[in-house]
Amino acid sequence: MIDLWYKNAVIYCLDVETFMDSNGDGIGDFRGLAHRLDHIEALGATCLWLLPFYPSPNRDNGYDITDYYGVDPRFGTLGDFVEFTRAARDRGLRIILDLVVNHTSVDHPWFQDARQPGSPRRDWYVWSKEQPKDLHEGMVFPGVQESTWTWDEVAGAWYMHRFFKHQPDLNITNPEVREEIERIMGFWLQLGATGFRLDAVPFLIEHRGVKPPEDLRDPYRYLVELRNFLSWREAESVLLAEANIEMKDAEAYFGSGERLQMIFNFMLNQHVFLALARGQAEPVERVLRQSPKLPLIGQWGTFLRNHDELDLGRLGEAERAEVFAAFGPEPRMQAFGRGIRRRLAPMLGGDTRRIAMAQSLMFALPGTPVIWYGEEIGMGEDLSQPERWPVRTPMQWNEEANAGFSTAPPGRLVRPVVSDAQFGFQRVNVAAQRNRHGSLLEHCRRVVDTRRACPEIGWGVCKVLDVGAPTVLALRSEWQGAAVLTLHNLADAPAELRLPPETGPLRRLLTDAADDAPETADRPLRLEGHGFRWFREGCERR
Repeated sequence: MIDLWYKNAVIYCLDVETFMDSNGDGIGDFRGLAHRLDHIEALGATCLWLLPFYPSPNRDNGYDITDYYGVDPRFGTLGDFVEFTRAARDRGLRIILDLVVNHTSVDHPWFQDARQPGSPRRDWYVWSKEQPKDLHEGMVFPGVQESTWTWDEVAGAWYMHRFFKHQPDLNITNPEVREEIERIMGFWLQLGATGFRLDAVPFLIEHRGVKPPEDLRDPYRYLVELRNFLSWREAESVLLAEANIEMKDAEAYFGSGERLQMIFNFMLNQHVFLALARGQAEPVERVLRQSPKLPLIGQWGTFLRNHDELDLGRLGEAERAEVFAAFGPEPRMQAFGRGIRRRLAPMLGGDTRRIAMAQSLMFALPGTPVIWYGEEIGMGEDLSQPERWPVRTPMQWNEEANAGFSTAPPGRLVRPVVSDAQFGFQRVNVAAQRNRHGSLLEHCRRVVDTRRACPEIGWGVCKVLDVGAPTVLALRSEWQGAAVLTLHNLADAPAELRLPPETGPLRRLLTDAADDAPETADRPLRLEGHGFRWFREGCERR
């Protein structure tokens, strides 16, 4: 039987270098992470997604890799990694690693070899003897990135790079490169990984600058290759894809069940923030109604914030302006002309009630929820940091020096801890919220626990209900004859609503603490501003 464990998982994403420092050098490491696994276990997460921790010049937060088979010495050793995976398994936590194989670092030995005349690895990368006509097309980081091709004097040719010029693209049409990628996957699976977050999938499978062989004319064929290898090597392993795609393209990436298992739902994410900005449910309802039926193995990854900017590129120009005005009105809060480089709590004004509603909403959306570290306590950002770094500050454990992250002098920290009046570590930290009734951390634990008890959301069919209140998103998820109903008021004003007459008896599962009036027989309901409720349908109340 196929193990689709990810359908009802809760994924917690973190960066090793900013989570916990065990040796006082100012940089997080695997020993520190292993020491803090109890926090993740207590939160209720079932899977960890780790950002890149491989050896790297670190010009792009570790996404410029020089060795796919090692651990950056700043984070420890391979032995430390194995000890961490053992500790995670002891707590029932699976592990997903970032697989960054669209490109390497220019410092990777493969690229340094490929530059040399007559190198057998020359075809491992994408080259052009003539200056490409599309020199400035398709830049991922406009305003920061200068081009997508760069001239190399040693090679006597231009090399392609969808990202920064220090990240040359690998030639995926080369069978030797594909074999090496499988070798990389097999290595980490053997050391305890349960799967991979596949970076930049649309760019990984494109054929720009190369002529593909006959068996790869269909670019999505490579996804079948990856999936086949993964399934044969470790049957329960999973591929979680970063693919910012439109709904109409989903079938090409999922296939009929032989390609990707999971894709981040960027389209839904962007419309969630449009809905939050307007205080209206319609943008989310629109996307959900457009969502295609997925194959049995298929699943969306749902999220509010992640390690990158909040990408709004799929919204219309006017819609994007609405979200900018609501959550990132200052130029310093924006990135690349399309995104917001802020954390959730500051975007929502530090309003705990609104933050709790938004988090509850994320867990209620069809798919598997993914939490960015620190969101469970409402961490803030550091806008003095460049590009996407404002949301990658050290985890705030307590009110001691350096937020309990490290014993190093503050000037040696990998990044400064947040210390402003509203979101600084003296006020916002794990220790302060751990046993405090009504804290955001307590709420997050409750909603994680409730979501894990509702496999209907991860496995079932989601239907948008009309409850006569445009500010309320009402979702009904049904699976194997059972159903869960969730209600979220996106506005700050109370809302009156009425459930459809066919709705069965309800048993309350989760509610905003300020909104726990009993249900009445004829189903009229009132949600306070930013209120929410979860019900199990078809069960007598207990």
